[in-house]
Amino acid sequence: MGEEASQISQRLTGMLRSAGTRMLNVFYPPSCAGCGRLAQNNGALCPACWSEVRFIERPYCEILGTPFTHDLGAGFLSAEAIANPPVFSRARAAVSHEGVCKRLVHGLKYNDRLDLAPILAGWMQRAGGDHLAQADVIVPVPLHRMRLFTRRFNQSAELARHIARLAGKPLNVGDLRRVRRTIHQVGLGEKARADNVRGAFAVTDEGKLAFSGRKIVLVDDVYTTGATVSAATKALMKAGAAEVTVLVFSMALAEPI
Repeated sequence: MGEEASQISQRLTGMLRSAGTRMLNVFYPPSCAGCGRLAQNNGALCPACWSEVRFIERPYCEILGTPFTHDLGAGFLSAEAIANPPVFSRARAAVSHEGVCKRLVHGLKYNDRLDLAPILAGWMQRAGGDHLAQADVIVPVPLHRMRLFTRRFNQSAELARHIARLAGKPLNVGDLRRVRRTIHQVGLGEKARADNVRGAFAVTDEGKLAFSGRKIVLVDDVYTTGATVSAATKALMKAGAAEVTVLVFSMALAEPI
């Protein structure tokens, strides 16, 4: 009798939740995450916005994650990766940084659209693949405390929190720190970006124990020149990390896919 009552209670709860969702949709219809137009479900994209998404799929450079126009064979590297090997082990991105994807990042970062974080994180989990599954810990690129105070949240930490939950991995948000305040990277050239973030990151004493010998997935929102994630990787490797995989939502590409 107790089991039957429990099943009835669960069915009633489900019916009430469904009714509540339908009622909420009457007053607040589901909208597209990219443009705000009506959509089938909250968090979904309308057909027009979906058509702008350019997922970064294989074939791509195994190190930098930049796409190739055609398959050059397993393990093939881009000219950039050969000429200028990065300090991190590899980089992976979900999408090209253009169109609606650029607007999604801007909405999360500057318009307090925290509702976008789980959507972007889901796409990033897919892009992380086996490297995310094999990771020991997820670490976001930190903001300086002054910028965190003015912005109120770290978009990379929000993405990392959802990715860690989806992947079932530990999250460490306190042991990689931005110890030097830097100017905004937007508008800076490649060399200026590297100079701007040089020495900007450090690992706490506790982090040296937590990261030593570990495979780390370093999470950020956008990959442009790689200057920020490279500086953060150097701090993690100095602390004894076994390897660092960079995972971002979008990557700025020289040409559209």
